[in-house]
Amino acid sequence: MTAFLRFPVRRVEANAVPIDRRAWPATIPAVQQLLSEGLDLGRATVLVGENGAGKSTLVEAVAIAYGLSPEGGSPNTLHATRPSESQLHEHLTLVRNGGSGRFGYFLRAETMHGVFTYLEQVGSSPYGPPDPRFHEISHGESFLALLRSRFAGTGLWVLDEPESALSFSGCMALLAHLVDLLEDDRNQVLLSTHSPLLAGLPGADVLEVGEHGLRRTRWEDTDLVQQWRAFLAAPRAFLRHL
Repeated sequence: MTAFLRFPVRRVEANAVPIDRRAWPATIPAVQQLLSEGLDLGRATVLVGENGAGKSTLVEAVAIAYGLSPEGGSPNTLHATRPSESQLHEHLTLVRNGGSGRFGYFLRAETMHGVFTYLEQVGSSPYGPPDPRFHEISHGESFLALLRSRFAGTGLWVLDEPESALSFSGCMALLAHLVDLLEDDRNQVLLSTHSPLLAGLPGADVLEVGEHGLRRTRWEDTDLVQQWRAFLAAPRAFLRHL
């Protein structure tokens, strides 16, 4: 008997709205594969790969299709500066699990400065501890404070390269928070990252994004992990090639 799934989104697939397959972002191999084959999502999915492979394009499109603010935030965040997102979300359908909630949050590293300004103006979330003055603490501290106050309750939690603001210990704190969230089977995490630490989120499906498209793989077999292991084992050998 199949277990009853309570997390929000079980599959992403193309809808009937036509898209120009000769133009970006449909020319990205990972996007081509998503549009042609769809993508099944589990309770935690991690995307890894080189810059330009399409990780952020994919997580952005899923977040917007779900109803989250394009520049970061919840479904209730009314913040926008300069639209830069692709229109991929208009061509996607999210297949939801019955009875799942519709809340969530999109943490998008490149736009968080503006989101922090917005949050200081609107005040603290009723679901978590009081917000600090985000711009009066370090960038990493503000990320972690946001996680504590906004990543609460149940829903879809989307993070795009959050390690950009975080130290090793900060990444560990983020990882611990995501593990705590996933203890509730109504929660779901979608994460893109260049961090081997965050890519090791326990129980996550790891998808390597590249010229091959989307490829499910084991954490230890990703290029990300193998490259870091090789560098840490012999950093001088790498530096000689610079």
